Amino acid sequence: MSAPGRTPVYVLLAAHICSMLGFSTYAALLPELRDAWRMSNAQAGIVSGMFFAGYIGTVSLWTSLTDRIDARRVYVAGAVLSAAGSAGFGWVANSFASAVLFQMLLGVGIAATYMPGLRLLSDRIGGPSQSRYVAFYTSFFGIGTALSLAMAGLISPASGWRAAFLASAIGPLVAGALVLLLIMPLPPRGGERLSLRTLFPLGAWQQVLHDRASAGYTLGYAVHCLELFGSRGWMVAFLAYAASLQAGDAFPWPAAAIAAVVNLLAVPASIVGNEVALRIGRRRWILLVMAASGTGGIVLGAAASAPWPLVLALLIGYSMLVMAESGTLTAGLVAAAPAQLRGAAMGLYSLTGFAGGLAGPVLFGAALDIAGGAAARVAWIAGYAAIGAGCLAAPIVARIGTHRHPS
Repeated sequence: MSAPGRTPVYVLLAAHICSMLGFSTYAALLPELRDAWRMSNAQAGIVSGMFFAGYIGTVSLWTSLTDRIDARRVYVAGAVLSAAGSAGFGWVANSFASAVLFQMLLGVGIAATYMPGLRLLSDRIGGPSQSRYVAFYTSFFGIGTALSLAMAGLISPASGWRAAFLASAIGPLVAGALVLLLIMPLPPRGGERLSLRTLFPLGAWQQVLHDRASAGYTLGYAVHCLELFGSRGWMVAFLAYAASLQAGDAFPWPAAAIAAVVNLLAVPASIVGNEVALRIGRRRWILLVMAASGTGGIVLGAAASAPWPLVLALLIGYSMLVMAESGTLTAGLVAAAPAQLRGAAMGLYSLTGFAGGLAGPVLFGAALDIAGGAAARVAWIAGYAAIGAGCLAAPIVARIGTHRHPS
């Protein structure tokens, strides 16, 4: 592919990173905002989860609209909404209720940039290189997350948390401008008339769930996302807690900066994990990694008072384990879903995954409250156990299912 032919790829990858700059701002500032607004840990988790509520509620609408109108217009609308969510935090938010509103608005906006951006990319890149660039695009989600954490951690100490949110609002606006000015329009495909049936194809989803392999990958992705986004949502708060327990040298960098680096280091684990799965078998790899990540979270929570090099090593290892089955789950679903149901299967897969993402931060926060609050050591063990319980149960459930349905 010539350099001009790759231009849309570069533009959309750059736009994707910019569009994500508000994604983890709240997570980076969670400990400070929880205390400033006198929220319980459960409420702080609900605010995190509201991003996914906004995403789940609108992603089907946005993706369906790309069949009917220029996908660039959908993308720009999402960029404006994302910027409004971050700017609302910076200008207006002062309580749990207002935080819920603006976090949900951010989710609505990113729902209109993430998948429509993938549509813009796939419509303009064909042939053998398409799958490679699609993989790059999806992996850049983690890069955007890391930069969001890093930017908030850099700006907030110097200029305050409101300035961090306002700065993150610039990113989506830059993303929208890049797409509008540098991506050439294509004629819309003119899909089926928009209706509830096209947005939520319940009949097709029922058929997907009747396919045992597709249902297994879909359920596995929900459990994976619950642990992934639950751990990411509370990572900075955990690091702040662990830093408060250090008897000697404290952590060498701010918690948000450490979380950013950890997220970046975890990105290749998904790609490497998929390569391993191709050699030893997808099912075996997924169950092995899920059991390891569920256990790893509990070990991490129990080791919060350990010397900081050990805490960081455990956190990096745990984050890599959480990501290690991500690509394998997606590849497994695409391979397993019947061809005529593949689109519906991917839609259901995405929705259930982000439903898990909604539940993860809330479940973690509720576990903290139930087990004694964020100052109690056992509470962090309970938090990681709560989000990892599904992964720990996966091998048992799979074994029971194998006995009931022998192949």
